[in-house]
Amino acid sequence: MKTDPFHINDIFTISSDQEFNDKAIQIFHHQTKHCKPYKTFLDLVNIDTKKVKKVEDVPFLPIELFKQHEIYTGTERPSLIFESSGTTGTNRSKHYVKSPDLYHRSFVTGFEHFYGDIEDYVILGLLPSYIEQGNSSLVYMVDKLVKLSGKPESGFYLNNYKDLRDTLQHCIQHNKSTVLIGVTYALLEFASEYPTDLHNVIVIETGGMKGRKKELIRQEVHDQLKSAFSLNQIHSEYSMTELLSQAYSKSSGTFLCPPWMKVSFRSSADPVHSNAGLEAGIINIIDLANFNSCSFIATQDVGKKDGDGFKVLGRSDLSEIRGCSQLVI
Repeated sequence: MKTDPFHINDIFTISSDQEFNDKAIQIFHHQTKHCKPYKTFLDLVNIDTKKVKKVEDVPFLPIELFKQHEIYTGTERPSLIFESSGTTGTNRSKHYVKSPDLYHRSFVTGFEHFYGDIEDYVILGLLPSYIEQGNSSLVYMVDKLVKLSGKPESGFYLNNYKDLRDTLQHCIQHNKSTVLIGVTYALLEFASEYPTDLHNVIVIETGGMKGRKKELIRQEVHDQLKSAFSLNQIHSEYSMTELLSQAYSKSSGTFLCPPWMKVSFRSSADPVHSNAGLEAGIINIIDLANFNSCSFIATQDVGKKDGDGFKVLGRSDLSEIRGCSQLVI
C-alpha cells in the first residue's frame, strides 16, 4: 500500500512556485510523522505541526543535529551513509540515504539542468581530501558522472597534477568538452604548479581549503584560478553532506538552484523560521530530494539574494539554537 503523499519523482517536474510550495508542505507533514528526530525538535521548539499550512511557516532543522543524531524517516536504518569532511578527531556529519536512486536522479537531473547532457562531457575529478577520508557524497556524485560520461579520458586525480594537465591538454587539442570538478585547495595547488590555458574547459570549484592553505574569499580564489587557467569565469558548486541536491554558479559567484531546491534567509532573532522579507541573512535550504531524511535545513552559512540566485558570504558564528543539545532520541 502506497504511503507516500505523492510520487517522489514528481519533484523533478516542478515548474512553478505554487507547485514547489504544495510539494514542500506535503513533504513537511510526511517528515513530521516519519522522521523522529525532526518531530522531536519541533516539539522542543513548541511547533504545532497541524498549523503549518504554507511553506513560510515551516521550521528548519539545525544542520548541526546531523552530527549528533541519525536523521532519516522510518524505522529501518539506511545502509548508505555519507560523512562530511573534517580533521582528525572532529565529529563528522552523517547523512543516512535510504534511496541511492533518488540521490542519483537528483544530481544527474541537476547537472543536466545547468550544463546539458553528461554524455557530451569529459568529467575530471580533483577531490583528493574527500577521497582520502571516504564516505563522501561529492566523490559518489562525481564518480557516477565520470561513469555516465562514457569518455575514456574521464576519471579522478589525486596529486598527479602533471597527468591531469596532460589529460586536459589532450581534451583541448581534440575539441572535447570538458568539466574539471575540484576542491578549492587542490585547484589552487594545480594552478600554482601547472598554470595552463584551459580556455575550453569548465572549471567547477566545490569550496573548501580543508586547513591546507590560508582561507581566501571566493573572489580571490576565482581571480587566481582565472589568471592561471586563462579563463573568464570559474564555476562553483554549492551543496553539503546533508543535502542531496546542488546549486551551481556559472559566473560571479551567484548560485542558482534546480527547481526542487530553494534558498531563503533567517535572522539571529528567529533561528527556526525563514523571513520572507529578508534579502540577506543566515541561509535556510529546502531540498525536496531529502524526502527520506529532512528537507528543511538551517545551515550555518551567511548569504544574500542576488537576482534570481544567491551569494554565499561566509560562515555564521552563532551558537546552536537553545534546546538543540537537549534533543533525545
